[in-house]
Amino acid sequence: MTHQKTLKYTAVATATSLLLALSGCDSSIDKPSSDQYSTGNADFSTLVTVGDSLTAGYADSALYLNGQLASYPAILAGQISEVEPITFTQPLVNDNTGGLLAGGTPIATVSNRLVLTAGADGALGPAPIAGDPTTDIAVPVVGPFNNVGVPGAKSFHLVTPNYGDISALPNANPYFVRFASAAGTTVLADAVSQTPTFFTLWIGNNDTLSYATGGGVGVDQTGNLDPSTYGSSDITDPNVFASTYNSMVTALTTAGAKGVLINLPDVTSIPFFTTVPYNAIPLDAETAAGVNAAFATYNGGLLQAETNGFITADEVAARTVVYAAGNNAVLISDEALTDLSGAGLPSIRQATADDFILLTTSSVLGTLANPADATTVIGVSVPLSDDQVLTAAEVELTATANTSYNATIAAIADANPDLALYDAAAAQRELATTGVQYGTGGITATFATGGGFSLDGVHPTERGYAVIANDIIGVIEESFGATIPRVDPSSYRTVYTN
Repeated sequence: MTHQKTLKYTAVATATSLLLALSGCDSSIDKPSSDQYSTGNADFSTLVTVGDSLTAGYADSALYLNGQLASYPAILAGQISEVEPITFTQPLVNDNTGGLLAGGTPIATVSNRLVLTAGADGALGPAPIAGDPTTDIAVPVVGPFNNVGVPGAKSFHLVTPNYGDISALPNANPYFVRFASAAGTTVLADAVSQTPTFFTLWIGNNDTLSYATGGGVGVDQTGNLDPSTYGSSDITDPNVFASTYNSMVTALTTAGAKGVLINLPDVTSIPFFTTVPYNAIPLDAETAAGVNAAFATYNGGLLQAETNGFITADEVAARTVVYAAGNNAVLISDEALTDLSGAGLPSIRQATADDFILLTTSSVLGTLANPADATTVIGVSVPLSDDQVLTAAEVELTATANTSYNATIAAIADANPDLALYDAAAAQRELATTGVQYGTGGITATFATGGGFSLDGVHPTERGYAVIANDIIGVIEESFGATIPRVDPSSYRTVYTN
């Protein structure tokens, strides 16, 4: 059975029914009367949205039905339909569970969606929802689909043949397997085959994000122009990104389509990296003194290494472990430190404000590495492993790559009057600092309670996607002379509870 969503004349009514009202809402959003609406000099008759999970409507660590119905492309298409009747289809999954099957067998790397669930202590926290998925990628859906957002895709994946070939798993993408027009096609080819009159392109997030969310365990591939040799958590070479991105825009605009290019937010501005503080270890004076005594030999060894000329005084200071009463910096491993293993000294230090503890690390922080040994406290006496923290040096690698990617996107947008730029990076900075107000309320980037981010700490909530859709409408209006009604973000849900 083919599952798709067709929008004509009205916004996404299903998503509107997912109301989760905020208290303290004020005045309604001002909008022009219907006779003032116009598409300007843009033609939306064939709207195609291209990208990754952010385009697909992914949220709460999964692709599920309600999330797709409230994807930014679905909301955007619904608002455009109030001005110009259009058809917009998406490769909808079968349920709100979030997992995937392949020939009836669950795909282990695809999890159920997260919901807020009460733990044994009564405290709410994210946990996978119970239930068995019913969406089977071995049962394809037939397009074409206007939304060709593919969760997990990096820039070069969109032009990689066989990315939707089920026989090529695990190198293929299970989401694209389900709706690819043919096994050997590419995501870009399926988008271009529809001859879009207008498009959005939001790709490149995963070119650094997969490295960052993995704690920097991948490789910075700068200088390597062969993406077929990259690992799944590697940083894409900026020249590979530039070449790929330019080829995509060229293909999408060949038939005269106009569009909005969307740049890439700073990965460390999202709750996945900002929720757990670097100084998350509370100790009393007695415990701190006991831990300091345990590190006396290590700290002394650092001084000896300096005396022998192996490390500088600055590195000694950075590596010295000292605890005090109150909140303390987390103990972490850092492969960027000088290797002193020959002297029996591990590459460890306490975190600084320039390091980012991953949201997923919160479940183990402060627990015992050895349940039978009360001295093996993770983050205090046992350092976090490399995949549990993004160090300052790793942050710099992602920032350098992202800056280059965004320069490419901006240059291409500036060079073509038929292309507009949505500055998602600036929008995310605003969300992370002051929050975003939209007339009937507002959202922030605070994990779980801010309304802007879903429970994976990476992807927006339905309400967050509504704000993005409104922002894109604003860019379209400014660039193409259109007047399109905004949606009220408060009519969309934030996080789900079990």
